[in-house]
Amino acid sequence: MTIDSHQHFWKYDTVEHSWIDDEMSVIRRDFLPSDLSKVYKENGIDGCVAVQADQTLKETDFLRDLAADNSFIKGIVGWVDLRAENIEQVLEKYSKHKVVKGFRHIVQGEADHNFLLRSNFLRGISALEKYNFTYDILVFPHQLGTVLEFVKRFPNQKFVIDHIAKPYIKDGFFEGWAVLMQEISKQENVFCKVSGMITEADYKAWTEVELQKYLEVVFNAFGTKRILFGSDWPVCLVAGNYAEVKEIVTNFISKLSITEQKAVMGENAIKFYNL
Repeated sequence: MTIDSHQHFWKYDTVEHSWIDDEMSVIRRDFLPSDLSKVYKENGIDGCVAVQADQTLKETDFLRDLAADNSFIKGIVGWVDLRAENIEQVLEKYSKHKVVKGFRHIVQGEADHNFLLRSNFLRGISALEKYNFTYDILVFPHQLGTVLEFVKRFPNQKFVIDHIAKPYIKDGFFEGWAVLMQEISKQENVFCKVSGMITEADYKAWTEVELQKYLEVVFNAFGTKRILFGSDWPVCLVAGNYAEVKEIVTNFISKLSITEQKAVMGENAIKFYNL
């Protein structure tokens, strides 16, 4: 089964989606399951994990309801305020909905580079394991030092790094990112999504060749049992199309065994998110 481990839905709102700047104007519209199901039929995708784009409980409920009406949405990664005093009650409530697999916070947008290590946030993370919830780590490379310390504190918590930690591909940033990703990968409870790469490169001039060294780092570090394919649809549309995004990964793994290819393209996502 081929699973897209990372995509989004939204009903476009100028305030809620103010992060969609003029350069990304092509995605200033609604993106819903009816749009994605057509894309999946064209690209041979069997199911997906829908990931939060807004930091509200309303967003989590929106994704949960979409999954209830669309069987190809196999799981969702929502948002809860992990810093909240009543986090246990909130997690218990969502644990009753099997489609809710885990949560994410948009840490890349936090001014505090050490946000992940704040005591109230750590308290929330420590409550996830009890309910078998996963946590998606969304950061920029300059936050990876904190990520390393963070994941070491929770050896039994399932973590996945979104978008290979968004290296600044357009600017050629590589060494610092590579060293920290290799260190983080030594924690065997941490997985990595190969997604979101073309939007970290030059939207109009990226090439598959320039992405190779980044893919080599994460595959060498995490191995084929801890890497998940993700499209980052519809965000990927600002720099390409779905087929191109999928081919970047399938071309790279074509030299691997069929078993390894199946793991990357779906089985790892099924295992990680308990789909």
